[in-house]
Amino acid sequence: MKEFIRQLEPRTIHVTFGFLYGISLLLALFPPLYLAASGVSTRILGLPFSIFYWLFDGLLVGLSLWALYLVEGIRGELDEAFAVVSGPSVGSPSSPTGE
Repeated sequence: MKEFIRQLEPRTIHVTFGFLYGISLLLALFPPLYLAASGVSTRILGLPFSIFYWLFDGLLVGLSLWALYLVEGIRGELDEAFAVVSGPSVGSPSSPTGE
């Protein structure tokens, strides 16, 4: 599986995750979808469908971000190294302005 993910084109990954984020954005920001869901009296896991709708949307975003993190980790695209720059801070006695 890792080898398959490494061989994927960056465009394929961007389109796939862009589609997932677009669906979650549509669910969150397109009022007719939520208004249609709010009229449903079905309960899922004891919750009204309208509440489950928002929980599903949040889970979709969270799991998509987690999956993208895993994919970028497998492909070696994560920025894990941070450069530490040392030098005088503003207003310290060793600053060039002497303040």
